[in-house]
Amino acid sequence: MRMGNILVSIGLIGLAHHAPSQQSSRAPNLTGRVPILMYHIVGDHDGKYWRSREGFRHDLQLLYDRGYRPIGLAEFVDGTFELPRGIAPVVFTFDDASPSQFSYVERNGKLEIDSLSALGIWLAFGKSHPGWTNRGAFCMLPAAKAGHAFFGDHGIEGQKTEWRFPKLKQLVDLGFELCDHTLWHADLRKYPEAVVQEQIARGALAIDSAVPGYRVRSLALPYGAWPKNRALTQAGSWRNPKGGQIVSYKFDVVLEATGGPAPSPKSPSFDPHRLPRVEILGNYLATLLARLEREQTGFVSDGKPLKVAR
Repeated sequence: MRMGNILVSIGLIGLAHHAPSQQSSRAPNLTGRVPILMYHIVGDHDGKYWRSREGFRHDLQLLYDRGYRPIGLAEFVDGTFELPRGIAPVVFTFDDASPSQFSYVERNGKLEIDSLSALGIWLAFGKSHPGWTNRGAFCMLPAAKAGHAFFGDHGIEGQKTEWRFPKLKQLVDLGFELCDHTLWHADLRKYPEAVVQEQIARGALAIDSAVPGYRVRSLALPYGAWPKNRALTQAGSWRNPKGGQIVSYKFDVVLEATGGPAPSPKSPSFDPHRLPRVEILGNYLATLLARLEREQTGFVSDGKPLKVAR
């Protein structure tokens, strides 16, 4: 697939779900919990806010072997996802928009997705693992430091400023979602209401500048910190002092930073405006999946479309 001067080789990624035979006998549990995973930097080592590339590949394989398949954040909240019987859903989120998540390399005047970036690793995994679809949410910072401004700015880690907007558009074209993470990762609990709304509104506005008309449905709280007025995370507005333009926002989803697997959309405790996430550290993912399976508390599909009454 060729997008302008961007050459993309994605193969037949996840065109159909194929349930591993060892998972098909798992009893359905439509009220079980769903892991919403949170990644930051995918690089050379593991650590706080870091996941090694080897570790990230291991995570994908572990989930695949355990009978998990990715679904979109919007699909999860809307209750519109459909998986084969015995298969469990997992939601991926990537915070802070660093080059480690999505970078380009330039070869012979053409741009290619860096195979060492998280996106490159994901696409390569999908080519050899049927049913692994392009689903996940990238939570954007448009004006943070150069290393966290729409996946790299001003030449940092070899990423050019003019590549930023095409990256966002390409993510959407591939099937991923874009999520607001404020303008520059502001700790919202420290600011007055006007600044809170400006941070959120300008984050959404920047995404719209890159992908005009894109509906941003989710907000990821920086540091998982709530502002004093929590209602402003769901809806608000900001007036641009330069031209008087009023930018309004309204979100269907608000993501926290911790809390463990999220309740199913069919659970009475489900609250899309306060969704917990699982931070990936060390071997915690393997421990979590083993516990969900042992206690039978994870969501398992019955092979039918999920129908949720709101």
